[in-house]
Amino acid sequence: MTSPVIPTIRPARPEDVSAVVAMVHELAEYERAPEQCHLTTGQLTSALFATAPALFGHVAVDEHDEPVGFALWFLNFSTWAGVHGIYLEDLFVRPAARGTGAGRLLLATLTDICVRRGYQRLDWSMIDWNPAAGFYAAIGAEQMSEWVAYRLSGDALRALADHATTADTRTAD
Repeated sequence: MTSPVIPTIRPARPEDVSAVVAMVHELAEYERAPEQCHLTTGQLTSALFATAPALFGHVAVDEHDEPVGFALWFLNFSTWAGVHGIYLEDLFVRPAARGTGAGRLLLATLTDICVRRGYQRLDWSMIDWNPAAGFYAAIGAEQMSEWVAYRLSGDALRALADHATTADTRTAD
């Protein structure tokens, strides 16, 4: 029996975008929320390859340079530590490529960026029933159970925005 080919990790390129968008939709399906995923190739291309992008991406590619996994991330900032960190928005490896080390290599790439740039942490969230919890624990990740996530979206987001009163708030983009 041959061992699986170890993927290569590299920054996402414009030609990878359609595969990454497809995998984002696969992730939404896996997380039982496909109706909530509306990402398009145009949106991701604009986000990743803008003049000053705020979103970054890496792909795990097979021996044919075809993406089999991805990590999409952006910078955050710790006011307590006084330095940036990375927030991992999504990490996904296609089922056929699981067990090849792709997920570990994607995370290792992001931790290398953190170390080289002087960032002190890599943060992410995951759905509570995801079996990847065991993998994350095995690599030394700590569950931050004392922190509770909150979100404003949709009507609640718009309703609160209606209360913004300063000119700076209304024009700062």
